[in-house]
Amino acid sequence: MTFVPDFATLVQFAIATFIIAITPGPDMTLFVGRALSEGRTAGFACMAGAMTGCIIHTSLVALGLSALIIASPVAFTALKIGGAGYLVWLAFHAIRHGSAFKPMQKAGPNHTFFRNWATGIGINLLNPKIILFFMTFLPQFVSAHDPHAPGKLFFLGLSFIPLSLPLTIPMVVAADRFAGLMKKSPRVTRIVDYLFAGVFSAFALKILSAHSR
Repeated sequence: MTFVPDFATLVQFAIATFIIAITPGPDMTLFVGRALSEGRTAGFACMAGAMTGCIIHTSLVALGLSALIIASPVAFTALKIGGAGYLVWLAFHAIRHGSAFKPMQKAGPNHTFFRNWATGIGINLLNPKIILFFMTFLPQFVSAHDPHAPGKLFFLGLSFIPLSLPLTIPMVVAADRFAGLMKKSPRVTRIVDYLFAGVFSAFALKILSAHSR
């Protein structure tokens, strides 16, 4: 199949994906945060949204559209501001409407599966660092002179999802189990809420400092 890279390239890509998957980022913070507050289904819904975002990013790279966004200072700046603003909003939401578990009581109304999915895809698409990642990461494994380059880029981009799942799924499951402790201790819950708010705010600052070149 012309769109499948050679075995050596696949091995190198798998190793690089493993390293990237274990590096914390806004996506993982969201998965774990929702799993802690609403259970593993919510965490997996956010994960599904982020993976959908990865498919979109892969398609943009294969079509060459991401390069146009990076080449435009206005578009890239707007993306940074939008992404940082979205993370700040999530941080504010974590503090004001966080898990807030109360002993012997059910937490506030959970988000729907679709809303969690939409939050996951939103935090993924509005992160300029992810665009830069796909623009600089995927092309390293495909020759620019390869006539089948678009197909191979798309194949590798999609492969990123199943290769990263064995690392991200256990984190969501572990967070869901840790939620039992949070339900017994509102103080621990609020500490976690503030912790995630701080992490989201830090990532917002990192996004604003991203450069297209």
